[in-house]
Amino acid sequence: MLRVATIVDDTEAEGPGRRLALWVQGCTIRCPGCCNPEMFTKVGGTEMAIEAALARVGSGVEGVSILGGEPFEQATAVAAFARGVRARGLSVMVYSGYTMAELHERAASDPGVSELLATIDLLVDGRYDQTLPEPPPPVGRRWLGSTNQVMHYLTPAYSADDPRMHAANTVEVHWRDGKLVVNGWPSGAAALLGRKR
Repeated sequence: MLRVATIVDDTEAEGPGRRLALWVQGCTIRCPGCCNPEMFTKVGGTEMAIEAALARVGSGVEGVSILGGEPFEQATAVAAFARGVRARGLSVMVYSGYTMAELHERAASDPGVSELLATIDLLVDGRYDQTLPEPPPPVGRRWLGSTNQVMHYLTPAYSADDPRMHAANTVEVHWRDGKLVVNGWPSGAAALLGRKR
């Protein structure tokens, strides 16, 4: 079972191309200034079977982006979901506050971490550091919050010279189940909602 904070079924603001974005609930890293502090606690969100999460993945998307919360704190369940996504010929992008070195260290005691790493095409790693904001493209990199974060191209599915990696950041507004969902570039989303980031 996955503990899911929210899902946006079709977005172009959370990775290359049209994607389903799934935010997991729960994060012990708790970066100061995180754009999703409501996802820190493991209490909340919705328990969702892997099959139910996979049923949300529509035919018009090229992949799935998994965010949080912290995906590697539910590594075994997220890996099962990601394997199902890859079995459909779709790509997997994951955002983690852990660095690649920390993930390899965690893999020694949690086999789910290795399983999840094996399913990822594009990994964004590293804690969000509000003192090192990533400038928006074309100067900075798309989809990243701070300059210390790294994009790891783990398969040939994506590369740094893909033009989509250098396009402008975007913000999307969705009306879902009677509530407003804003996703995409966190600074832009915060401005839209009248909050400080």
